[in-house]
Amino acid sequence: MNMKRIMIIASLLITLQGFGQEKVGSPLYASMARLDSLLFDVAFNTCNQVQLAQLTSDNFEFYHDQGGITLGKENFVNSVKEGVCSNNYKAIRKLLPGSMEVYPMHKDGKLYGAIQMGAHEFWALEPGKPIYQTSKAKFIHLWMLQNGEWKFYRGLSFDHIPTPR
Repeated sequence: MNMKRIMIIASLLITLQGFGQEKVGSPLYASMARLDSLLFDVAFNTCNQVQLAQLTSDNFEFYHDQGGITLGKENFVNSVKEGVCSNNYKAIRKLLPGSMEVYPMHKDGKLYGAIQMGAHEFWALEPGKPIYQTSKAKFIHLWMLQNGEWKFYRGLSFDHIPTPR
């Protein structure tokens, strides 16, 4: 990862200390919860690439502690299609209750983005078998308002821990 990207990510994390976390139930928190549901319950869990593409910014960047860096919306959508959606089992992501945090991003008093952080679990459903957990991880998502719409702009997925079976 080049130094410029590391500095940008570090700057985003430092900014979290300057703003208060959104309260559960606030309009921004509710928006982030809805976007999380669209991103995972609809796009990821059902492999809906149209929904995934609609939510994702054209100049999207994704950093995964095991899968590396994915640059661009098209590459990201294709990586989900060829990865998670081509497994011989159905992958399911579940947000850990109470783990989501939301931080507003302002410039000159105007909201331009939000950071969503949390923890999630991944599960597998194979034909003829009970559902089982495969791993858990943490995430940081940067959502940006672009032309009045929230877009998934940057994603970090890290601290993946496999679940013993």
